[in-house]
Amino acid sequence: MEAEAIWIKVQAKLKAFVRAKIRDEASADDVLQEIFLKMHQNLHQLREEEKAEYWLFRIAQNAVNDHFRERKTLSKPAPSPEAPLTEKEKQIQALTEEVSQWLPFMLELLPGKYRQALYLTEVEGISQRELAEKLGISYSGAKSRVQRGREKLRDIVLQCCEVATDKYGNVLGYQPREAGSEENVEKEEEECC
Repeated sequence: MEAEAIWIKVQAKLKAFVRAKIRDEASADDVLQEIFLKMHQNLHQLREEEKAEYWLFRIAQNAVNDHFRERKTLSKPAPSPEAPLTEKEKQIQALTEEVSQWLPFMLELLPGKYRQALYLTEVEGISQRELAEKLGISYSGAKSRVQRGREKLRDIVLQCCEVATDKYGNVLGYQPREAGSEENVEKEEEECC
């Protein structure tokens, strides 16, 4: 199998696919170049030439996902090394880390199919499309399973504690729930769960 022949055959479709996902032409061209490089690096893995187009589109989908993950990471404002965190920022960071340590235990409380879907997408970082392929279900079924799993996990967390977050998902405070209590209160040095 010759890489150039495969690329020439599929390049126009790949370009249309990437441009439909990434509106910025320069970024789309960068992603196409990345796909081309990955094709060359991994061509030895392709066993059947008739599956080359499907194989390249999987590479393309992963490259597009990587592009958006990288943009998301870059768009989050990170404190500069010179600027130390304020006391409030340190407190928020500590609370967020504390609450995030509960999640693996709470994940275990979910029904198996939701636990598996959230573990694969949120912990292992696979896309929902990859989840669908791995589980042999439709893409919309995978999306629905992840969404329902998130809702069920949120319900489990809220049964334990009242959690206040900011628009970025950082934990601002939490309070263990007392039986029958529905109040919105912040943590006062008490442990939850």
